[in-house]
Amino acid sequence: MPFWKKEKKEKIEGKLKVKPLNYPEKVIIVWAEAISGDKKLLEVLMKSEYKELGIFVYALNNKDDARVWLMKNGYPHLMALINGVEGNTNALNWLKQNKFELLYHIAKTGDGDEDSFKWLLQVDKEMAMIAKKIEFIKDQIELDNNDVHKISKE
Repeated sequence: MPFWKKEKKEKIEGKLKVKPLNYPEKVIIVWAEAISGDKKLLEVLMKSEYKELGIFVYALNNKDDARVWLMKNGYPHLMALINGVEGNTNALNWLKQNKFELLYHIAKTGDGDEDSFKWLLQVDKEMAMIAKKIEFIKDQIELDNNDVHKISKE
């Protein structure tokens, strides 16, 4: 069962309050398009009860205040996903230790791991799509950051 369809329960992981990730499939589609850069759908998320997914998009694009918000508001698992995509092994280990296997494989796929992508295709095709969109965005950000001819977009 995909993580967004599980029963809503909050749990405590150490000192961090970890909120559940429970989303209808159409919200996942909106999230995927927001990750890909659709600003209108990003605003839809930001004005919805699923604001954390919009904030995730900002955090994915290196907005520090969004990263802080995720941590302070019960979404350290979404922040660990982003850090995992960025190659942070501590974040990947945290996801594994706290049984966020799906998020672990999304992070690994987002960082280019083909075995995790194959795993996602077997388990959850929608999340495999999300992972590839995340990979594309993070690769683009890295290319932009390494291009001496580009000026920061902020």
